[in-house]
Amino acid sequence: MIWARMLAYITGTVDQELLLTNEYLAAENRILSAQIKGRLLLSDAEKATLAEIAHRLGRRALEELAAVAKPDTLLAWYRKLITNKFDGFASCIC
Repeated sequence: MIWARMLAYITGTVDQELLLTNEYLAAENRILSAQIKGRLLLSDAEKATLAEIAHRLGRRALEELAAVAKPDTLLAWYRKLITNKFDGFASCIC
């Protein structure tokens, strides 16, 4: 069962790299957010991108991670995005 050991090693290495990547991005996000004064003006496409990822992450992860908008706001953008998709209206997520 050498292959199982190798697979476990590779998986552990990838997991460690992803954890470090996430840690770096979270720290960078905190630093940049601290330097920004006032509100960010996001385009509808940017809101849609954040909303889709936020929905996949879930509220619990967003509580720790979200810096651009509150988790409730991100998830509201997602609900509006889905509503607009099925209603056939313009894609504004205002």
